[in-house]
Amino acid sequence: MTGLRKGLLLGAIQLLLVLSLGGKLLLDRATRPRVWLRAAPVDPDLPIRGRYVSLRVEVPIREAEWKGLPGRREGVDWEDRYGWTQVDLRVEGGRVRAIPTTSGPSAHRVAGWAGNAPGPTQAPRTSVTLEEPLAFFIPEHVPDPSRRAPGEALWVEVTLPKKGPLRPIRLAVAKNGAFTPLDL
Repeated sequence: MTGLRKGLLLGAIQLLLVLSLGGKLLLDRATRPRVWLRAAPVDPDLPIRGRYVSLRVEVPIREAEWKGLPGRREGVDWEDRYGWTQVDLRVEGGRVRAIPTTSGPSAHRVAGWAGNAPGPTQAPRTSVTLEEPLAFFIPEHVPDPSRRAPGEALWVEVTLPKKGPLRPIRLAVAKNGAFTPLDL
């Protein structure tokens, strides 16, 4: 086999690898649930080049499912209750919610979950924040979408894969009850 044939074979193998990954992501986007989650920007910490927005997402919970978990003691300060747990994300009626779990391939880590418990003077929490931030890549010429005016909330549409991290699709802004996807 000549050097040219070896190079072409290697190039073809690499192309097939990239196309198979892209095909898997497109198949997941077409077949797996897609949901909108409220997001908050965080300071990016990835050692990669390019423009991206690092987001932490909030996932709704049912307070009853979180009662009785370790660290949930009424009247205890935030510092004493801080901890983490794992959650499964489930879609019911087109809405996603976080359910505490011990393990599993789809488990996501939630930091500060015990601190989300209501104290004696706090209202019950309705959401938890996933620990792992999402990287949403943006074009060079687009202004940073994470910088929002007061009264605006940033939302991200994600695909929920069977296992692994959430996959961001697009961003939107909610203001005064109006929900507007951003044209990036």
